[in-house]
Amino acid sequence: MTAQPRSAQAMTIWLVGLSVYFVAVLQRSSLAVAGLLAAERFDISAAQLSTFVVLQLLIYALMQVPVGLLVDRFGPRRVLLTGTLILTCAQLSFAFADTYVWALSSRFFVGVGDAMTFVCVLRLVNSWFPTRRIPLMTQLTGVLGQLGAVAAAVPMTWALSAWGWTNAYLATSACGAVLLVATLVVVRDSVEMRSVSGPMLGLSGIKDSLAASWEHPGTRLGFWMHFSTQFSATVMGLLWGYPFFVEGQGLSSEAAGLLLTIMVLSIMAFGPTFAWLITRWPWHRSTLVLIVIASIAAMWAVVLAWPGAAPYWLLVVLVVICGMGGPASMVGFDLGRTSNPVFRVSTATGIINQGGFIASLTTVALIGLILDWRTPAGDSGYPPEAFTWAMSAQFLLWGLGATQIWRYRRKGRARLLRDDPELWSQQSGRPVPGGL
Repeated sequence: MTAQPRSAQAMTIWLVGLSVYFVAVLQRSSLAVAGLLAAERFDISAAQLSTFVVLQLLIYALMQVPVGLLVDRFGPRRVLLTGTLILTCAQLSFAFADTYVWALSSRFFVGVGDAMTFVCVLRLVNSWFPTRRIPLMTQLTGVLGQLGAVAAAVPMTWALSAWGWTNAYLATSACGAVLLVATLVVVRDSVEMRSVSGPMLGLSGIKDSLAASWEHPGTRLGFWMHFSTQFSATVMGLLWGYPFFVEGQGLSSEAAGLLLTIMVLSIMAFGPTFAWLITRWPWHRSTLVLIVIASIAAMWAVVLAWPGAAPYWLLVVLVVICGMGGPASMVGFDLGRTSNPVFRVSTATGIINQGGFIASLTTVALIGLILDWRTPAGDSGYPPEAFTWAMSAQFLLWGLGATQIWRYRRKGRARLLRDDPELWSQQSGRPVPGGL
């Protein structure tokens, strides 16, 4: 007889996993407020500065499918421990980096370690909590983990100015070391076993698992949801938000840091609400995401079209609306969970998690290239007009993503009607057509 998960134990394991994800987000986002300092420290251009985040996000995105397969094969605990160790060592290396190549290689491994955290924590949620609580715990994992970005905004700004580059990054590395020990002691894959292994997959088995996950329109719908909603807040939080507010809008560093903090608080605030909505009305998950995309695009259009610098209150509204994209992207994982069998959930989650980071790295690179293109030679900073051009690149990705969401939600609903007419009727509130 299978032992049942204990509530207190489940919460303890989740809190440790959440803390690991929190520190991963902190270390991922720690360059956001250090962008201008990094450009000076390594004597690099905007495009080279973008390369830090592009490389990190590219590695993160490319690692998602292999990580999903690793979790399905070796269990979340082993993969989480490995990722935490890599991330801690990479941040330690970045603390002492004094050349561009050294720093770039360190951020490469930050991306590798970061990629091995979130999928593991979601798998622990699926293993330790009852089905009815999984959407809420998934949203809480995403939004509370984003507190790491808060720590990377105001506190990291203070640490860089008070302690200097090396000591500030050493402190974040020390946090990872503490959590490595906590994970080793506390986290279990199941009640019966500390680490659980899945079936061994050969090359043909891996190809079959990936093909089956990607073939389902629910997985593709989740991918495009994640692609379309996450990137704007991610790009602002990781790199270009701070320079946009300081040089593009003329704000002080403190005011810019406060806006980034408000954005993260917005992400946290919308998470539980979205979890309740998709649990109550699962049929309308894609509609919710399309509304969020339209709202974010509309706010950016207003800010970029504003004559001169936008008023601070409007920038507050912008970051609050952009914050909706974080929990909206988590809806994609719910599509993956409900569209795939349990032994393929981590693989599907990895595929979906690629979406937002592919969009993010594309946007980061485009913004850097456009800024360099629109900034006159010899200028020490980026003019506001250059930021208007650069930030407008986001509209291309929103258009593509919304089109694909509309396309795959129709295919997904048709697939549900074919596979489970009773569930289709229950969720849509309509009788099965043709009397099926």
